[in-house]
Amino acid sequence: MEEVAMDDSEIDRENRRWVRDLAPAGPRRETTCAELYSLLLRVAHSEARRRASLLKLGGPELEDIAHQATADALMAISERLDDFRGEARFTTWASKFVILNVATKMNRHFWRRHEVPYEHENWCGFASRFDAGPEDEAQAREFAAAVSSAVKENLSDRQRLVFVATVLNGMPMDVLADELGSTHNALYKVLFDARKKLRVALVADGYLPEAPVVRSA
Repeated sequence: MEEVAMDDSEIDRENRRWVRDLAPAGPRRETTCAELYSLLLRVAHSEARRRASLLKLGGPELEDIAHQATADALMAISERLDDFRGEARFTTWASKFVILNVATKMNRHFWRRHEVPYEHENWCGFASRFDAGPEDEAQAREFAAAVSSAVKENLSDRQRLVFVATVLNGMPMDVLADELGSTHNALYKVLFDARKKLRVALVADGYLPEAPVVRSA
């Protein structure tokens, strides 16, 4: 969103106007919400177009995402007016909400129509992630096979699902949380515990060094 050049006093006055007019219920708030919605929708369209080619989205889908992201952002901004500290333009602060919403909704949309199920285990390309040279390819493949075995032998069903979806298949954690009816924090804890188990197994099998012992002074 292109901002008009303003000095600090003008920015302060404009910031106070946004906060003042968005706070109370009534006609003034409705008018200001409509004004802000229009501004945020332009930001949403710009961000959606920027990401569209990567996620292969367009047309009505993209328009729908932009409007959904703007509506959700406007609601979040209204609920968090007290968090605005006036350290930047209000419109700059508000734009961050809609940009985040666009990214989240586009990721969700992409993964929900993804051809490969998020729980599908295909370890064939895992070794290529280690960026090994020709002389190290065999070692990379061996380590990938060890990780695959450790996942199957040491993780619970829940841990395995979260690890495969997020680490192996690259599914965003918040998208997986939506799919499973869970929360980002809950699944992060599952993944944290899964990684701990895998490290213990890989250390025991000689694929990773033991963590150094930290001694207190």
